[in-house]
Formats: sequence, structure tokens, C-alpha cells
Amino acid sequence: MTTPFDDAERAAVYRAIHERRDMRHFVRDPVDAAVLQRLLDAAHHAPSVGYMQPWRIVRITDPALRDALHAGVERERQRTADALGQRRDEFMKLKVEGMRECGELLVVALMDGRERHVFGRRTLPEMDLASVACAIQNMWLAARAEGLGMGWVSLFDIDEVRTLLRMPPGAKPVAILCLGHVAAFYPEPMLETERWATRLPLQECVFDNAWPLKPRE
Repeated sequence: MTTPFDDAERAAVYRAIHERRDMRHFVRDPVDAAVLQRLLDAAHHAPSVGYMQPWRIVRITDPALRDALHAGVERERQRTADALGQRRDEFMKLKVEGMRECGELLVVALMDGRERHVFGRRTLPEMDLASVACAIQNMWLAARAEGLGMGWVSLFDIDEVRTLLRMPPGAKPVAILCLGHVAAFYPEPMLETERWATRLPLQECVFDNAWPLKPRE
């Protein structure tokens, strides 16, 4: 019989889960090197299908490279706004990244040579991406426990980022992560505060035995 965490330990885990936020507002202070190492180690201890460990993390320390990545994200922000039609102006009012203010900027990518890994991917090749997402979530929760904010930026051109970071053929960037100190964590997801969307009720996402039939209209 395994031993569960005690009440305080268990509460801390659930607190990190429920208070984690996709942060876009940062304080311009550096992240302690030892803390950053702990967060990277947390990411590296994520589960991965077939134990392939497909995550690769590039730390951006060159200011010119940070500026180039930011410029690419801004171009994609404009394209996304144009594709949203009636919600364009509403979207443009949202702050979608904190790339210039955050203490650390990290690009997380899928490794090259993933086609060699068949275990767990024969019918679900996207499980490599799921594994990388687990690594990001590990880092996100650990960051919250460390009192740091993190934000996931996905508005970028894949080939542009691949070229900027000189990634080998087959590698694929999937996230630009803003990491750093924040003045305060949002009391709720920012997109809820901004009325962009709301959290679905749990019962709409969890089913027993089969997908529920929709009532006929």
C-alpha cells in the first residue's frame, strides 16, 4: 500500500494546479539561476511516451534574438486578428505575451528524428507533442510553487522560429515560454476576466462509458 502525501503536501499540489496562470505581465527582475535549474529539471522529469523524452529547450539570452522572436510573434498576432473576423478588435485589446519584460525566455521544441520512435506512437504519432506538453506543465506548476509566473506563447511562424534557432531538419518549435517574476498572479484566467471565454462545467467534459448522445433538434 502506497503512502499518500500528508494534508499540507497534498494541499500544496492542488494549490499549484488551481493557482497556475498563463501570465502576460512580468516584473523586469532576473530569475535566480538555481531556481531556473530546478524548473528545467522539473520539465525533464515529465512522463513521455516510450520514454522518448522528445523535449528540447532553447534558452534565449541574446537580446537581438529575443527582439527577432518578438517581432515574429507580433506579425502572427496581426494575422490571427485578421482571421478572427468580428472578434478582431476584441482580440487586439488582449495582451498575449510578455516577451520583452520576462526574466527568462525559453523556446520548447520537439526533437528531430522522432520517426524512429514507434513505441506508443504507431497509431498516435502526436503523443510526442503530448509528452512535450507534460514537460511544459511540470515547469509551469513548479514555477508557481517558486512564486514565478509563466506564459505560453503560440503565436509564431514555425519555420521562422526554426530558422532563427538553427534547428535541425525534423525539429519543431511548439512553445515560446515567458518566465519571470510577477507583481501578482491573476485571480482567475485572464481570458475569463476579459470575457473571451469561460471554463466549461466539469460534467460537460467527463463521461461514463461512452460519448453522450446529443438531443435531436
